[in-house]
Amino acid sequence: MTTNPHVPPLAVCVEVAQVRGSAPREAGARLLVRAHDAQGSVGGGHLEWLALQRARKLLAQWRGDPALAGEQQETHALGPSLGQCCGGVVTLRYLPWHAPELPRPEPLFHLQLHGAGHVGRALIKLLATLPCAVQWVDLRDAAFPAPDPAGHDGPARITRLAVDSPEAEVAQAPPGAFYLVMTHSHALDQQICEAVLRRGDAGWLGLIGSKSKHERFAHRLQARGLSEASIARLVCPIGIGGISGKQPEIIALAAAAQLLQLATRPPSPTSPRVPLPAHPTVRANEASTPAKL
Repeated sequence: MTTNPHVPPLAVCVEVAQVRGSAPREAGARLLVRAHDAQGSVGGGHLEWLALQRARKLLAQWRGDPALAGEQQETHALGPSLGQCCGGVVTLRYLPWHAPELPRPEPLFHLQLHGAGHVGRALIKLLATLPCAVQWVDLRDAAFPAPDPAGHDGPARITRLAVDSPEAEVAQAPPGAFYLVMTHSHALDQQICEAVLRRGDAGWLGLIGSKSKHERFAHRLQARGLSEASIARLVCPIGIGGISGKQPEIIALAAAAQLLQLATRPPSPTSPRVPLPAHPTVRANEASTPAKL
């Protein structure tokens, strides 16, 4: 961010400039320190406590004399000097910041989530805290929760879509998108899953339900002409293994963990993941709400 010597900064951005050995955060991680609060993290612990103290001192100095504002660096040996178990060496960069927030990171994945029921709402609360892009689709406008009155934005970009034909929205997602289907209707679930499988370039397709539901859907989809190879891409039940419980929050947590695992998997030739536009086009029947939940 360009420094203006005549305008006092709004905050100090602390960035992990370099890492050698084991460290709590990777190079590029950021902590934005404002006068009374902070956004982001450079790893917590003693390192972050020291970074907060120095950033606030710098902010006071730079606001008093903007001409002094400029990049500074310091290097910490986490084990010998800070007593942290990581044992690596971290270089922090301090930058004057003239914006109120950090920029949103690039999304880890694009998800088209069908269903605003109990599990869908619980999942959105988790996804709102992650750098991802979500198209949240439901027939029922009243099924979506009211926006957070406090107006807190997370790193996610979440677009709510109340539409008459949710299955038609499948075509609007980018190649390699993830799809998660959990509507109030098994018939609608099947229509959406069929649309995803016929499209053929999904990064992943998950369906909430049991093994018996998967078997019923597989028979029905085969009867509608889909190949066994295509149907084999349908994942049901959803969620990582080892987590038991049927409460919406538990299912949502297991599903969120599964999405994160998928996001780190290399894309395949049949399901490439492409970058999303910074400002997705909003069609006439969409209501965009960026992660205010």
